[in-house]
Amino acid sequence: MSLVELGGLLSDQPLLALTIAAILLAVLAGMLSGSRPRLGQAMRSAAYLGLVAALLLTVAQLAGHNDRSEAAFWLDRTRPAAVEGDETVISMRSDGHFWVEARLNGAPVEFLIDTGATYTGVSQAMAARAGLLPDEGDRGMILDTANGPIVARRATADSLRFGGIEANGLTIAIAPDSESETNVIGMNLLSQLASWRVEGGRLILVPRRPGSRKGPEI
Repeated sequence: MSLVELGGLLSDQPLLALTIAAILLAVLAGMLSGSRPRLGQAMRSAAYLGLVAALLLTVAQLAGHNDRSEAAFWLDRTRPAAVEGDETVISMRSDGHFWVEARLNGAPVEFLIDTGATYTGVSQAMAARAGLLPDEGDRGMILDTANGPIVARRATADSLRFGGIEANGLTIAIAPDSESETNVIGMNLLSQLASWRVEGGRLILVPRRPGSRKGPEI
């Protein structure tokens, strides 16, 4: 392999170039450690930092290519929705679901968009942070979940906002913390929109125009 080909290979693979440079620097540090110990020690420390950086970047790269790994999910964190014209756009995360950062009564909440859920729901801990209390006279309601039926409390949120979407006076199901730690946006909010659709790994929500009729909340 010529020097030109080697240079092209290293330019195409910066992690490999960083690793080789760190190894060469460590070797050179060892050669200088006898005659110039301070310089040798500084070069050795730099070489170790280079190797650690290459290792961390390699792990991050592998996690990014593995859509099913927990590391990829952690790196692909939930973000606020984007607003494009009158549409609110939520990108699919690495787990194949749509997650969004929202504000529930002003409190930040990470929600999973769940079209299979009748109600928008939060955990007891999240309800406490958002100042949600069960409605007066509420006796609870039974909800079917992936883990079986649960008894949830019914509350009413002053506001739930994300992107260009805002819902006021929305019914919220408060689930026991022992049963669910995932906060979900369900059909009782989605049914209030003008439309929603999935296109190319993006969930696109369109709010109703002011003054347009909407169906009753589920």
